[in-house]
Amino acid sequence: MASKTDLNGLTALVTGGSSGIGLEFCRALAARGADIIMVSIQKRELREECARLRDAYGVETCGMLLDLTAEDAADSIEAFLAEKGLDPDILVNNAGIFSFDKLLDTDPAKISRFIMLHVRAVTDLSLRFASRMERKGRGWILNMSSMSCWMPMPGIAMYSSTKAYIRVFTRALHYEMRDSGVGVTVACPGGIATDLFGLPEPLKKLAVRIGVLQTPDRFARKAVDRMLRRKKQYINGLLNRFSILFIGMTPTVVRMQVKRLMLDRGIRRP
Repeated sequence: MASKTDLNGLTALVTGGSSGIGLEFCRALAARGADIIMVSIQKRELREECARLRDAYGVETCGMLLDLTAEDAADSIEAFLAEKGLDPDILVNNAGIFSFDKLLDTDPAKISRFIMLHVRAVTDLSLRFASRMERKGRGWILNMSSMSCWMPMPGIAMYSSTKAYIRVFTRALHYEMRDSGVGVTVACPGGIATDLFGLPEPLKKLAVRIGVLQTPDRFARKAVDRMLRRKKQYINGLLNRFSILFIGMTPTVVRMQVKRLMLDRGIRRP
């Protein structure tokens, strides 16, 4: 069985792996010796990052260009693995999208993308890989939720609700697979120093120094560690874990302030 530091001889498949936190997952796993299968819609980044991982860590890498919102996405991945003769030991469902929009003004196609990517793709891939891993008696699955799964706030309805699905689904699958030798973990990141919130670089660095934000690479390393220990859930940072207790108690007046000051103001922009 792989230890927390040695994944030599194992293979990991990471969705959304060519940039952001997904790329940090690839690096964290490759640093432990795992070969990497990177799935992404970013053609140039996919090619370049696969080459960089091979050079930096001496592992085998291959990239698959795929839109995971396609109806046959999971079938396409299985066909790709069969063609390459690959049988991954680790699955990281990282690919995701974000938007800040009023629900009634959201393009139905965008709503469909949230559901196909965060619900259908995560469900299909988790179940198919769990079945593969159960037959081998070993494997690890890490699904990316978000701290927003506890936040029914105006403007992020599709993001937070689909991330809530990922958390509940993954927690249930964790218990179902617990006796099979397959670990299933959900990560609920909050406060990661990425470009998601548009913070200026000096402000991001300050937030990291004082512990309000965590760097993507540190988050990925810790999430992988929890996954390999077959923990059911990982929430980064003590502040984030405590904040869950208060999120549900957020009064309606605060939620309405978010709507009026951020959502409505955004809608009125020309």
